[in-house]
Amino acid sequence: MIGTKSKKPGIFGKLYLALYNFIQTLGWSYILYQVIQYYINPLNNTLWNKAELSVVVFQNAAVLEVIHTTIGLVPSNVIITTFQVLSRVMVVVGVILATPYTYAAASPGLPLLLIAWSITEVIRYFYYFLNLFAIVPHIMIWLRYTTFIILYPIGVTGELLCFYAAVRYASTYPHAWSYVLPNTWNFTFSYLYVLIGIMLLYIPLFPKLYMHMFAQRRKMLNSNAAVKKTD
Repeated sequence: MIGTKSKKPGIFGKLYLALYNFIQTLGWSYILYQVIQYYINPLNNTLWNKAELSVVVFQNAAVLEVIHTTIGLVPSNVIITTFQVLSRVMVVVGVILATPYTYAAASPGLPLLLIAWSITEVIRYFYYFLNLFAIVPHIMIWLRYTTFIILYPIGVTGELLCFYAAVRYASTYPHAWSYVLPNTWNFTFSYLYVLIGIMLLYIPLFPKLYMHMFAQRRKMLNSNAAVKKTD
């Protein structure tokens, strides 16, 4: 990550991070299993009803990662981590949960983002778990820094489709989650404009983060190949 710190966690910090990453690996594996099960046997359920609790728990738990970076427990950039985590929390809490089922939860973007998120997170958290013990096989490094090429655009497409569904809802019901003038506080808040503003942020930020991952890929795969040649 950009602006990484050199500080390494102590023994208790390492054990905590190992537990956190292992639990997240299991959690996102379960979400991926739920998505697959839904398409194998949908019955009378919906994808969101099936996966809602798991996604809310494990995605919101990622807020801890902002704390991890802030206190220097992990060597990641605080700003990048905060954006990545809060953007997803916004999708879950501020878009899917904040709108009726017939909008974001019924959007074709939901399966796209759940598939992309779950595969990405299983690989990412398991990679972090193994890395804490310095036992990362080359295949895990390759997966961590290669699968994003396809999964990142798929996930972002799913997120934007869900945002678009929420924009349709906010346009139809302009007072939903909004605080309009005139009021006692002489303050206005527009849910619709917040959604549009966040969607516009994807334009400059997505290419930057995507290219950053390519830079990380070159660095990690090249350094790993160099280590293998010297072994």
